[in-house]
Amino acid sequence: MEILIFAVKILGTLGLLIFGMKTMSDSLQQMAGRHLRHILGAMTSNRFTGILTGAFITSAVQSSSATTVMTVSFVNAGLLTLAQAISVVMGANIGTTLTAWIISLGYNVDLYTIIYPSFLIGVIFIYIKRHRFFGNFLFGAAFMFLSLIMLNVIAKEMDLANNQSVVEFFSGFDTQSYFSIIVFVLIGTVITCIAQSSAAVMAVTIMLCSTGVLPIHLGIALVMGENIGTTATANLAALAANTQARRTAMAHLIFNVFGVIWVLCAFYPFTNMVCRLAGVDPEAKTFTNLPVVLAMFHTCFNVANTLILVWFVPKIEQLVTIILPEKNKGKQEEFRLEYIQSGIIKTPEISVLQAQKETTNFALRLRTMFDNVRQLSVAKSDDEFEKLFAEIEKTEDFCDKTEIEIARYLELLSDNHLSDETKEKVRRLLREISELESIADSCYNQARALRRKKSSGKDFNDHQYSQLSEMMTLAEAAINQMIKTIKGRKAEQKIDETFRIENEINALRKRLKQDSIRSIEEKEYGYEIGTIFIDIINECEKLGDYVVNVVQARLGK
Repeated sequence: MEILIFAVKILGTLGLLIFGMKTMSDSLQQMAGRHLRHILGAMTSNRFTGILTGAFITSAVQSSSATTVMTVSFVNAGLLTLAQAISVVMGANIGTTLTAWIISLGYNVDLYTIIYPSFLIGVIFIYIKRHRFFGNFLFGAAFMFLSLIMLNVIAKEMDLANNQSVVEFFSGFDTQSYFSIIVFVLIGTVITCIAQSSAAVMAVTIMLCSTGVLPIHLGIALVMGENIGTTATANLAALAANTQARRTAMAHLIFNVFGVIWVLCAFYPFTNMVCRLAGVDPEAKTFTNLPVVLAMFHTCFNVANTLILVWFVPKIEQLVTIILPEKNKGKQEEFRLEYIQSGIIKTPEISVLQAQKETTNFALRLRTMFDNVRQLSVAKSDDEFEKLFAEIEKTEDFCDKTEIEIARYLELLSDNHLSDETKEKVRRLLREISELESIADSCYNQARALRRKKSSGKDFNDHQYSQLSEMMTLAEAAINQMIKTIKGRKAEQKIDETFRIENEINALRKRLKQDSIRSIEEKEYGYEIGTIFIDIINECEKLGDYVVNVVQARLGK
């Protein structure tokens, strides 16, 4: 019963630690998501700035998993190259070492002086709507520090140093045996993979070492295993992502596995060096200040590993490309969005960015669809006509699915706590994809009208073809202007050009409709072919209206 009580206490305290760190991380990402995006985009011009960026962001959000998943998201969204992402991941491994130092504080500093003010100031800011995320951050920090104090108290209550069975268990492992070291590396890896939190496993490791029952060499082996285990989060998140994102996650795994291998080869000399840096005599039979030794090892391990591998980023890139080749390249694939995978929603700002990138892809696909409609209108042979019509029909089905998938993703995103600005972006994107799908419907309706013309056995005259080309040229200009607006920076875009094209389309439709009625009355062509012609013209005018709606949604009009 006593063991069960202590187990519940430890698990509960670790739960509080994980909750506190997650609250801190999420709050910081809510407050600075857009800035983090700009930092990642602007400060990864070379591998060294990429490392600094990864270290800075991970130190800020206190989670290497968060930074790595964020980086995978950026690669998935096409904002970072694989080489840039690898350098950011290296930096994230350095940044995460701050966590071990914070945990070691719980054993060396009176954290109550931080906890009480954090709770007090945090609750004040939580009730100020504009600053609620900062209040949540302070609450998360307070809970994290409180959990560290609780772990220290539990360690003293357990008095493991005087528990003969526990002492005998750990003393049964020969700390001078590589077999024991490798076993504890594997234990650290498995536990971290299961717990999905290297911070929690690090906290337990430091707690056991602080009691004196876990020898320092075995504790260091656990820390090495935690470095491998923490890569599981990013690899799981990347399972549904594109190939480049999976390669980024794989590079993270390779980086940490390589580090563990070379440290194992020089384990005892490297460990002794770290002990001396921490002011501890490695030859002593009993160690003091072990939490600092573990934090120091964690830092030295990741910094040294980065200094070695930073020169081999291109080689790592080549290796992961070989391990994870592009699948089905050049072959027809089943429906799949390029930038959105539901398994990767970490930072709302980044998730919105992914949805915007996917919406841009949606618009580009519509431009191709409309190009096919123009070619269909002048197709000479039956084979060419049927091939183009089948492609348009396939694109229309793809667009229907794209609208649904993006909408589902945005709905899933809406379940998070979003800022007012992000909520507005989500609303605008939902409106955009609805209007884009209407453009696809309009293109498909034009294709169906052209098929009706073909089935009727009649054809447009040269004058009608000339008028149709004039209208389609304007519709194409509207689509191109829409894409320019979607791809450009909001502050630099104006709606005037879109309105100008729309007014031209409206005026042309009115003129062509009147001209068609006159031509039918004068028997230049029959009523049936005239009706088909007007149906296509009307669909082009509707397309122009949908384009205006998309541009208004993007610009927040």
